[in-house]
Amino acid sequence: MTASLKKVKASMMNAIHDLPLLVARDEGFFRDEGLDVEIIRTPGSGQRDSDHQALRANVFDRTMEALYDQGACDQFRMCEWGVMKRAVESTVAGGHRPAKIVALGSAMSSFAIVTGPVSRIYEPEQLKDKPIAVSPFNGSHFTTLKLLEGFLKRDQIKTTFAGTMKERMEAVSRGEVAAASLMEPWISIAEKRGLRVLMESHSTRSEAAGDELDGPTLAKMFRAEAAAAAAIDKDPARYVHYFVEEAGGLLESRDLKLSRIVNAPPEPYTRERFDHTYQWTLGWGLVPPGATYETTVDNRAWQ
Repeated sequence: MTASLKKVKASMMNAIHDLPLLVARDEGFFRDEGLDVEIIRTPGSGQRDSDHQALRANVFDRTMEALYDQGACDQFRMCEWGVMKRAVESTVAGGHRPAKIVALGSAMSSFAIVTGPVSRIYEPEQLKDKPIAVSPFNGSHFTTLKLLEGFLKRDQIKTTFAGTMKERMEAVSRGEVAAASLMEPWISIAEKRGLRVLMESHSTRSEAAGDELDGPTLAKMFRAEAAAAAAIDKDPARYVHYFVEEAGGLLESRDLKLSRIVNAPPEPYTRERFDHTYQWTLGWGLVPPGATYETTVDNRAWQ
């Protein structure tokens, strides 16, 4: 029976980013659509034993990007701004396997800026000119900028590198940085250890793929992910085990805040959304100029 299913290879970084992908596979939603989706694990910074390959300065040297560049996976998802950066740079700068934005993704990843319990930092303005640990050019980086630019001038926001989620949480506890940007399950782990959540937000994933993955196949993937998002929304506690496994013994099911697990059906990436997001990343100097909606986005799953 498996031989009759269409094979697709998709990357998976972290549970909070890729939960609909995992659930669609494990609950049989991909199979229901006639797909055999192989999930290629490309660890980010969120596993207990994460290394620094996913944090290299050149994003195309990182785990997921390198495998995609080599043709080892067909499709991936990241934070919306991260996918924008990789899609723009692979087309404008060249030299890499092109990737286009093919959907506004299903996962709404939760991020929070946390401080130490004795830091005497209680509100965002107190982070003026203070080091905040992030993963450069990843969701924690972009979400931190988005959260803080409503409270501070851009030149007052000081991000820094302090390793993986676990490492930067520990750096906050030691007082080496003023704050850190964390995602689940690390927000819940930080709260369990007594760290203070200063502010938090969800950030939308985007889906990306190469030209080789056709529109009808993507449409099937997105229908399966939509079914997974609905299943998660109906009973999020059923899927907490993915986060517990990722935390490697540092978290129990009862410690995870279920309201932070938010997902939605994939939808077309609109021109308005592209213009707003691209101009924002361009304004921060995070992407090169010259990109257009036509060269960066392909909503072929809905055509």
